[in-house]
Amino acid sequence: MGLAAVLGVWVVSFYVEKRYADRIIPRAEAPQAPVALVYGAGLAPGGVPSPVLAQRLDAAIALYRAGTVDTLLLSGDNSDPFHDETRAMLRYVLDRGVPPGAVEEDDAGLSTYDSSVRAHTVFGVREAVLVTQRFHLTRALYIANSVGIDAWGVAADEGRPRTRRYALRETFSRVLALGMVLAEAEPRYPSGRTLAPPR
Repeated sequence: MGLAAVLGVWVVSFYVEKRYADRIIPRAEAPQAPVALVYGAGLAPGGVPSPVLAQRLDAAIALYRAGTVDTLLLSGDNSDPFHDETRAMLRYVLDRGVPPGAVEEDDAGLSTYDSSVRAHTVFGVREAVLVTQRFHLTRALYIANSVGIDAWGVAADEGRPRTRRYALRETFSRVLALGMVLAEAEPRYPSGRTLAPPR
């Protein structure tokens, strides 16, 4: 990759990272919103949420218990019959006292982009608090605010040391996010609250 290309990637990534960074706020200061949008993050052996996903769910539960949000929208990837992410997310929050009526599931949240667009177009979300780790939050905020959601962000790993583990991946993912937003790309499943049946 030439120097100009490297510089271009860095500039775009930096723009996406900083565009809505001022909307990342401490959980205790999160504004009232109808929905907390929780992005999937994989499952651990036994079909339970991975540690990263459990951290996101715990933060969302805390927002619900504090009365900051009314509903948790759990958005995960269920495209593989052996990877039922939203069901595991639902079981996790119900086991911790969130009532079924305060939870919605999007099992076609195959990516951050798909989850954000579908939250707006399928679930009618106009205002939300996004819940994910700090390294991912700037990209999620950029996408959500760009596709019509008035979104603020709470870092699920608030108060913990920042990690550079995902820095390279996020650099390229931010570039892709900007491209998809500009192209107004459709999610893989643009309609319906459940995955389309296999063809």
